[in-house]
Amino acid sequence: MTTYTLHMADEDDPGAPEALDRARLVRDGFVWPAFWFTALWFFWHRLWLAGLLVLLAEVAAWGAGLLLGLSPGAGFAIALLLSWLIGLEASSLRRWTYERRGRPIRDAVTAADAREAEVKLVARWLRGDGARVASGPPVPVAPPNLRAGSPALGLFPEADTPR
Repeated sequence: MTTYTLHMADEDDPGAPEALDRARLVRDGFVWPAFWFTALWFFWHRLWLAGLLVLLAEVAAWGAGLLLGLSPGAGFAIALLLSWLIGLEASSLRRWTYERRGRPIRDAVTAADAREAEVKLVARWLRGDGARVASGPPVPVAPPNLRAGSPALGLFPEADTPR
């Protein structure tokens, strides 16, 4: 099962069918077209800043290979590893761009394919009970203090009490 995220603007109300026309669905996982076409894949999806960053990383890796005098085999291996990294992180960069443009993650679902994910997300959205994903770090919950007056810090606090 693959995870898909739904990206919508904050002003879109749950249950509004016209909001789904502007929604974006992003699959989490390795993106083969981004592996093969790197920066061109980002430009195709109108992810200009992410595409520019990827292009600059590729040019920097190529320039560093020339300055260090690497062999063509080593240069190919570095380019292949950089493309692999881009394929792994393409979904995250796409989500980052949507977040930056004011379309945060509004819901997430696991499904076998994109069609099933769309059906699940549309059903949730039209019912109005889509889970809103909170932004920011989670708030830690403090455990209850069971022995406030105990001076012992270890696993056996009874050992420190006088007999």
